[in-house]
This record gives sequence, structure tokens and C-alpha cells, in this order.
Amino acid sequence: MTCRAVLSIGGNHGDSLEFLRGVVAAAAGAGTLRDVSSVYATPPWGGVEQDDFLNAVLVVEHPGSPRDVLDWGLAQERAAGRTRRVRWGPRSLDVDVVSAEVDGVTVRSRDDRLTLPHPRAAERAFVLVPWSEIEPRARLDGTPLSAHLDALDPAEVCAIRRTRDRLAPEGWVR
Repeated sequence: MTCRAVLSIGGNHGDSLEFLRGVVAAAAGAGTLRDVSSVYATPPWGGVEQDDFLNAVLVVEHPGSPRDVLDWGLAQERAAGRTRRVRWGPRSLDVDVVSAEVDGVTVRSRDDRLTLPHPRAAERAFVLVPWSEIEPRARLDGTPLSAHLDALDPAEVCAIRRTRDRLAPEGWVR
């Protein structure tokens, strides 16, 4: 079984850039990294007063299930010292499984640990903008990413700013 998953990664507490690089390096080191977006600075989402986030999207091919990918992401969060105190509050690292396919078949899940596709991804420019950078023809829940972006407030989309930072490990090629 092979799980191809789109992951949204982000953080705004501590050395966020290094935490993001750590996730990408772990995926590359495990041989699962297939693509990674640029780094984007994004305003906080969810109404909690805090610093801007750094966000990116990566695509992995993992030798397991979407739940295995989720467990891998949660392990990355723990390694970065992630604590869950305030919903949508500051965090060192957040790793979300946005969508997944197993052996080429789109996975839909509504269990209490993992909902796929991610229930709020279509509302989040900080997911859609980096994802569309690396997979411009991708679909989320059957709808093109571009249509989801068009449905968002243009000011929210324009607030997503690409940085000059690079996440891909030295020598890694798409």
C-alpha cells in the first residue's frame, strides 16, 4: 500500500523556519518527499491575536495508510515541542493531512482522528496558495484549487506572501 498525501505545515512560535525545514528533511530522509512549495508568510487564521505564520505544502508518498501519515506528522509536531493549549493559537509546528490517495484512489474519512479531505482546507488561502504553486491542476474534494481560491475573499488571498526561504534540502530535486 502506498499513500500519496498532501500536507500543510506551518508555525509561528520558536524557530518556525527550522521546524518546517525539519519536517521536509525528515520526509526527504525517509525517501517519501515528492514535492515542496515555497515558504509563505501568512496572517493568523481563526481570530487569535498572534504573530504571522510561516506555511508551506508538501507532497509525500508514504508506505502506509493516511493514518500512518497523520501519526508521522504528529511525531514531527512532538519533536518540535508542539503543545495544544489554544485552538488556532500560536504553535511551533502544525502538520495537517489535507488530502490522501491510497494506490491512486482518493480517501474519504470521517473518523474522530482523521477527516479527509481536511474539512477546512478549501477555506484557507494559506493551504491553497502553496499547494497550487506545486500542483496547479490539483483538485480538493473534486473541485479545482483555482475555483476554491476564487471563492475566497481576495484580500485574504493577497495577504499570503511568498518568502525567499527555501525548504528543500540541499541537492534535492523535484
